[in-house]
Amino acid sequence: MRYDDNKHIKKYKDSVIIKRLLKYARPYIWEFIFAIVLTLLVVAAQLMPAYLEGEVIGALASVELTNQEKLSKVFLLFMVFLGFLLVASVINYFSSMILQKAGQKVVLNIREDVFTHIENLSIAQINKTPVGKLVTRVTSDINAINDLYTTVIVNLLRYIVTIIAVIVIMIILSPILFLYIMIATPVLVVSYVLFKIFARKQYRLVRGCVSNINTFLSENLSGMKITQIFNQEDKKLNEFKEKNDDYKKKSVKEVVIMGLFRPFIYCIYVLTQMLILYRGYLLIGAGRLTVTSYVKFYGYIDLYFNPIQQIADQFNILQSSFAASERIFEILDEKPSINYNDGIELDSIEGKIEFDHVWFRYNENEWILKDVSFTINPKETVAFVGATGAGKTTILSLIVRNYEIQKGEIRIDGIDVKKIKIASLRKKIGQMLQDVFLFSGDIRNNITLREESITDDEIYEAIKYVNADKLVDRLDGGLDYKVMERGANFSQGERQLLSFARTIVHKPNVMILDEATANIDTETEVLIQDSLNKMRNVGTMLIVAHRLSTIKNANKIIVLNKGMIVEMGTHNELLDKHGMYYDLYELQYKNS
Repeated sequence: MRYDDNKHIKKYKDSVIIKRLLKYARPYIWEFIFAIVLTLLVVAAQLMPAYLEGEVIGALASVELTNQEKLSKVFLLFMVFLGFLLVASVINYFSSMILQKAGQKVVLNIREDVFTHIENLSIAQINKTPVGKLVTRVTSDINAINDLYTTVIVNLLRYIVTIIAVIVIMIILSPILFLYIMIATPVLVVSYVLFKIFARKQYRLVRGCVSNINTFLSENLSGMKITQIFNQEDKKLNEFKEKNDDYKKKSVKEVVIMGLFRPFIYCIYVLTQMLILYRGYLLIGAGRLTVTSYVKFYGYIDLYFNPIQQIADQFNILQSSFAASERIFEILDEKPSINYNDGIELDSIEGKIEFDHVWFRYNENEWILKDVSFTINPKETVAFVGATGAGKTTILSLIVRNYEIQKGEIRIDGIDVKKIKIASLRKKIGQMLQDVFLFSGDIRNNITLREESITDDEIYEAIKYVNADKLVDRLDGGLDYKVMERGANFSQGERQLLSFARTIVHKPNVMILDEATANIDTETEVLIQDSLNKMRNVGTMLIVAHRLSTIKNANKIIVLNKGMIVEMGTHNELLDKHGMYYDLYELQYKNS
């Protein structure tokens, strides 16, 4: 299925986006205020050159001053100009540093909020969202709003203050000439409104293309082995070219919009200059304007239009930031379907598990479990068997609340699991899955999952308990041996042994094994089988296994078919019934 991120984005009003973005800036408000004050000082310094330029022209044109006095005054004005320039540079440096530090803190908080929120989403919610989309939200989209805090907010204020100050100065110097400046204002306002409409739409499309590319890369890099096995490289390359070309086209349109807007503003600026030159010449000729005032006024034209052009650039960044913000808020506004923080804390559990008339479905009208009821006593080993899709793995997922049931009740030690805090519940349950996930790092951190309270002695004890000591001892560096991404430098069986050690070291009261012995070699299976026999003494054990030979010694075997329990008993009891379990055992025995 092809995922198009542009079709799934919620639109937000500008006022809502601004309010939420400012909320993140609130803890650092004094840093931003200080930077703004410094920026206003920079504005004051930037307004002086045009004034000094007019004074220089006035001094040179004066008939009352001698040449020596003219040179002295020009030199003094030049030194004042250098002073303002130096002060403005220093202030601008400190202002930029303060903004960068405050902006990075804000971006850090947003990124942590988004990642924490994703962690609190249920497995069902995460499974519905492409990994590439989530990665884009945490990285690229958040980076896109970085400039909003570090430059846009203060710069927009700087340019607005500059424009207001210049307007006041222009009115003082020549109200008549200022009226000609105002002729361009309605045109500028209309152009900004149109730019905002088209730019925001295009930025949404561009951000969507980035997300689509990341989603494609995430999926296809993970599945590169399958692509190569089936010689699909050319097909995948064409798919990537298609997405990349779409990104290029939308990016070009984005550039075109900006490319049209800035030259248009510049044209208005040039036309206004020509008009002021002509009208100023007439006013001077009529004696209604001095040369000094005219030179000053003309110098401020640039200070009026330059901020407007700079605002265009800031609007460019602003629209990009707002488009990225929409995507970030879309994730943050997705409420977790399971509340991770509500519920009681469990000090320990005995391991009694009850399913009481449980019904569950992933999609409407597709019941995966239908009126399932059973009881597992503490320290019992119970196995679930049945055809693919019968609901075995679903039962294990419901116990740890990866999903919420629609009907019935699941109890642990007589307590409804919905009333138990999820972190407390999962801390007491160890899970060993068929597809073992190892993180990049070393063996120690993969076993402890960076739980610093676990000592090396406890790690070695767990490793030895599950027969993984020979594996670790032969590795260069032992616990410090580097693990590649997803544990690519280990075999399936070796990864499974490490996952067993990971489970044991966290001392669970209930253990879940979902096809933990599948796809491993015979030698490793012997080690794992011995580990399983030892682990049965740790606590309640729930096993899903297609290899029926591995569950012969289970206290109870529950046979599922199409979401319903059809048989229940020990290995020998079920064989004597000559029912579904007997047929599965005979079929497997004949094929072995």
